[in-house]
Formats: sequence, structure tokens, C-alpha cells
Amino acid sequence: MKTRIRQKGVALVELALIIPFLLLLTFLTTEFGRAMYEYNAVTKSTRDAVRYLSFQTPGTHIAEARNLIVYGNTAGTGTPLARGLSLANVPAGSCCTWQATGSNPVVNTVTVRVSSYAFRSMFPSVMGRAFGDANGDIVFGDITATMRAPA
Repeated sequence: MKTRIRQKGVALVELALIIPFLLLLTFLTTEFGRAMYEYNAVTKSTRDAVRYLSFQTPGTHIAEARNLIVYGNTAGTGTPLARGLSLANVPAGSCCTWQATGSNPVVNTVTVRVSSYAFRSMFPSVMGRAFGDANGDIVFGDITATMRAPA
């Protein structure tokens, strides 16, 4: 009878020791999933903006494209599609570029770029320990999309 009681106590101690690691793993998995979701949202909005600009006259409608990336609409109303995403991540001077290459036929392309987008963690201490950033931010590289414009 005494060994049975001791076994229950050992199981409780093991559970108490493993719960912090399980919680940490749960938070990391959740935050990594959120980071991927927000990255994909920004990537999709970048593709939408390049698709929008591919049908416009080169050099025009840049403000609308920037709003489309950040807010999901050309008017620039509402909340940003991702936490921490702002028009500062889509600078007007370098976000949208047109290029004509080749000859007979000339191929016109437009490229849209989002720079320095940082995922903001809901649990900065957990993400900071996992990825080495004190704020728990994950700064993504440039997110770009290029599309051929109709001739």
C-alpha cells in the first residue's frame, strides 16, 4: 500500500516538472503559427498590390497600392492587416518600381516591396528567449512581388 502512494507522488512531481516545458512549447508553437499567418497576410496583400499596379499606367496609383498592402483597400481605411504593419514599411519612393526589358517584344514588369516588417509577439519574453531578440520581434526580410504588366 505504501509503494502505491509513493508512485502517485512521483507522478505528481514529474507532472510539476514537465508542465513549464509543455507550456513553453505550446506558446512557441502558437506564436510561430501567428508569425507565419501574418507573414502570409502581408505576402498576399503585396501580391494584390502588384496585380493592381500591373493594370495601371506606370508611375501612377502608388498611394492606392500602399494602402492596399497595409489596409487591404485602396482608400486606406480600417485597421492594418497585420499587427505592426504601417505605411512606413511601404515607403513611397522605393515600394513600387516599373521596368521595361527586352526588345521586340518589350516586357514591362512592376515590382512591389515591403521592407522591415516585424512580427510583434504577444509573449515577448517567450519569443525573446527562443529567438534571441529582447522585444520578441521577428523582423522579416523584404517581401517582394513582381508581375508582368500587359503591353
